[in-house]
Amino acid sequence: MTAGYRPGPAVRLLVSAMDAYKLVFVEAAVARILSRAHPVRREGYDRTVVIERILAEADGVVSLTLRDPRGTPLPAWTPGAHLDVFLPSGRQRQYSLNGDPADRLRYRISIRRIAEGGGGSVELHDTMRVGDRLRIRGPRNAFPFIAAQSYFFVAGGIGITPILPMVAAAARSGKPWRLVYLGRSRACMPFLDELARWRGGELVVRPDDEFGPPDLTTVIDRVPADAAVYVCGPPPLMDSACRRVSELDPMSALHTERFSPLPVRDGVEFRIALRRTGRTVRVHAEESALTAIQRAIPGVAYSCRQGFCGTCKVRVVDGEVDHRDRLLADAERADSMLTCVSRSHGGDLTLDL
Repeated sequence: MTAGYRPGPAVRLLVSAMDAYKLVFVEAAVARILSRAHPVRREGYDRTVVIERILAEADGVVSLTLRDPRGTPLPAWTPGAHLDVFLPSGRQRQYSLNGDPADRLRYRISIRRIAEGGGGSVELHDTMRVGDRLRIRGPRNAFPFIAAQSYFFVAGGIGITPILPMVAAAARSGKPWRLVYLGRSRACMPFLDELARWRGGELVVRPDDEFGPPDLTTVIDRVPADAAVYVCGPPPLMDSACRRVSELDPMSALHTERFSPLPVRDGVEFRIALRRTGRTVRVHAEESALTAIQRAIPGVAYSCRQGFCGTCKVRVVDGEVDHRDRLLADAERADSMLTCVSRSHGGDLTLDL
């Protein structure tokens, strides 16, 4: 419009009607968008797979090859990724993907049978057969493989499973790599032949029955300045390896993944009232809330025991939580907790269990 122009009543009425129409149109469009289902399915969704193959990899270790029952491609994954596996018993466990990421038709996971464990590995070893179906969730990656000039890997026992595809990726990329692989004996160390096929790096295999318990100050004698360092294995090995790497290179890019829970640090004893169960349990200073709850509810759901999968999430009815997880959003922390790692912030808690 030109300067000084004043629209008449009819024009003003038309403009007002158009503005109202635009407002209603925009509000309706927004309402339609907000009313749609918005599942975040970049990763972490469920599907059923069938066991195509079961292969003994070492003493006490088997690999399961999984595929879609219809033969359709499976979701892509990157080295370091894992699957949540839901067992027929109701148990949920996590296993690293260790096959070839380029093979979209199959996943491979490997399981060491631990008789004194929580029962998941025994169930998979003793009851699952070729042709059986499993429900899985994922892949998810809490141990990502990053681009680097070189790589240094330390694996202990079944801790080789997330490391294996990383070694393959480093070898394929032409980047220098070094793997220190520790275990009780060669007979119980899976994938030795597979690892030996990769070139361009250094494979150091140190079974205890040949070399004695590892002296990491000798075994880990150097860390390249530009290397990404990955460590996975039993907690004592990981703690020692991480200390040694930090001694050699305090600025190293150090990445770790554990197959067992971290020890409780700065723990203080408290009590948990289980509202639905009607019992109260005492959480000792050195144990997790999950461990205490299991004494009252042996079948309570859990998986990672490290605060990132969310399986043990429970609603908090009363009390203040010391959140130590890596998963919950700020809005969820007001009334939820992950019992595997989080604790009371002072005083007792009441949980909806």
